[in-house]
Amino acid sequence: MNYKKLSIFMGKKTLKLVFLLIVVCMASFWIVEQSPIDPVRAYIGEMSIQPEQKAKLEEYWGVNTPAHEKFLNWAENLLKGDLGTSLIYRMPVTEVVKERFAASLILMASSWLLSGVLGFALGILAGMKNGTLIDKAIKVYCYILLAAPTFWLALIFLLIFAVNLGWFPVGLSVPIGVASEDVTFFDRIHHLILPTVTLSLLGVASIAMFTREKLIEVMESDYVLFAKARGETGFDLIKRHGIRNVALPAITLQFLGFSELFGGAVLVEQVFSYPGIGQAAVAAGLRSDVPLLLAIVIISALFVYSGNLIADIIYEFVDPRIRQQERRT
Repeated sequence: MNYKKLSIFMGKKTLKLVFLLIVVCMASFWIVEQSPIDPVRAYIGEMSIQPEQKAKLEEYWGVNTPAHEKFLNWAENLLKGDLGTSLIYRMPVTEVVKERFAASLILMASSWLLSGVLGFALGILAGMKNGTLIDKAIKVYCYILLAAPTFWLALIFLLIFAVNLGWFPVGLSVPIGVASEDVTFFDRIHHLILPTVTLSLLGVASIAMFTREKLIEVMESDYVLFAKARGETGFDLIKRHGIRNVALPAITLQFLGFSELFGGAVLVEQVFSYPGIGQAAVAAGLRSDVPLLLAIVIISALFVYSGNLIADIIYEFVDPRIRQQERRT
């Protein structure tokens, strides 16, 4: 590996990340400021309060503070490592993000692995059985997944497996009414299974269809034809020449899907009432909790950018064949 080229590459990526975070934060702040939602009214609901109490809440929320002044104050505190205090959770934003993102990370990581393994296996199977009934069935299955909205799948799964069959809990990440020290590992897994399966379906179709096309392309190449002429057949041929050549491109695509994974997690968390970063983002947006919302924006941008960065490193340095194939096409 060319370490000098890698250093230059990482330097450029770091500068792009800094610029991206600045633009994303400014855009997000402006969008929140343009929102017609009154944070004080969203906080108190239908309760009636005295004008003095309302004035104190408006001062606490900074309703009458100019937008540019609020943004500069927030940016100054950010440079000091202070993300502020959440207006709806009444605790440091760092603590809210740490707790919620840890829960979301478990959900997204398990879904990411499941979708990658299942999608890759289906793609290999479809490529091996190209043109057969199995191949057509897998393609129809993938087309249905690509067309179905994530929240719709989540609602269907919730109705069937949680409400009607009762196999899984309706929502949350732990049982209701149980102290945290009494929650077992199996309780957490039981609550995690249904959201994980639902979210994993988001990435299965794209990985399966991509792997299928790549495997068919590899199996029609000259070196595979030569291997067949030497007597290699069956799954050994697929394993030696097919899987080895499609694995890294499939992994690259899987990392590029971080944005869809994060977006899908927001919807799944809402449907299953899963206490993750997506549910916190929705609450922050509906109640104009600017410090929390901007922190979540930064976290999500870093998360998605990390996936794209890993994919770019594989693309540029780990498997140059991907770039060479793209140049030939």
